Amino acid sequence: MLDRREGQTTASFWYDRNVFITGCDGFLGSWLSQALCEAGANVIGLVRNKVAAKMPLLESGSRRQVKRIQGNVEDFETVLGIMNEHEVDTVFHLAARATVGGAFQYPLTTFETNIKGTWNVLESSRQTASVKRVIVASSDRVYGRSTELPYDESAPLLGVFPYEVSKTCAEHLCACYFHSFQLPVAVTRCSNLYGGGDWNGSRLIPGTIRSVMGGRSPVIRSDGSACRDYLYMEDAVDAYLCLAEKMEQQKLFGETFNFCTDSPISVRQLVKQILDLMRCQLEPVILNEASNEIKKMALTARKARTLLGWRPKHTLEQGLIKTIAWYSKAPEKEKG
Repeated sequence: MLDRREGQTTASFWYDRNVFITGCDGFLGSWLSQALCEAGANVIGLVRNKVAAKMPLLESGSRRQVKRIQGNVEDFETVLGIMNEHEVDTVFHLAARATVGGAFQYPLTTFETNIKGTWNVLESSRQTASVKRVIVASSDRVYGRSTELPYDESAPLLGVFPYEVSKTCAEHLCACYFHSFQLPVAVTRCSNLYGGGDWNGSRLIPGTIRSVMGGRSPVIRSDGSACRDYLYMEDAVDAYLCLAEKMEQQKLFGETFNFCTDSPISVRQLVKQILDLMRCQLEPVILNEASNEIKKMALTARKARTLLGWRPKHTLEQGLIKTIAWYSKAPEKEKG
């Protein structure tokens, strides 16, 4: 996973750096933790439930393992204590209530985690002298509904629902800490991430793959016409590392970056492509039950290409082939 860009110095950059990842046992957190361990970093991860937390991508072992610490990102003293005790150099703030449906069901805990959790990370970073860079994960959802497509980083943030609003608030906090305290922070807005290790059956790609593997027709909750951009997880990890490595040298503190493939596809087309790759003749079940759905979301990663030299290495087909192969080899399990 480390040979990503021409002239890349990932291993030399990260070797023996103390890196703190909130949500290290999540989908993105597991992949990022693995890449950093392979690059020789000392990874300290905050997990909400240390006993139940699983990091399947690290189960086979790597040169270094994550030091997992149980705690909540909503607890300021815990976050500050970890950063100071481990003299953290780089912070990746990924912990969040990350599903739109869950945010509708539990808006208060969504705001508590996504907003308070972010200000705790930012203030702890401000009070920790060793911190050199902070990367905060936002979402393409902050753009909300707009007819001006594709969204670039200067587009207005029009999200009005709980998840979107929580991420928008988190971004404003990042801007506040950069402009008020010169905190070395940057924000990422990724399109829909996919890859092995995602056990959330409500997400389209893992849900479709696992349905087919079980001999069941995949389910489309919407009418299937919504268009989204899908970014393979290895490319997302590459984006995070690329940004972190170049933030100081290129004076990118306070900046926000879209990461995507610039190639949106409809839900129906995506499901059909998965079915074709899996040589499956089943027809999807279209429920047409989704509400408050944005019909088309399209980002542009032009800024990342220009300033970071980043671009995805995988086409959608290549990423899906790798993802299907991962699930075909993985033991069946449920992950909440």
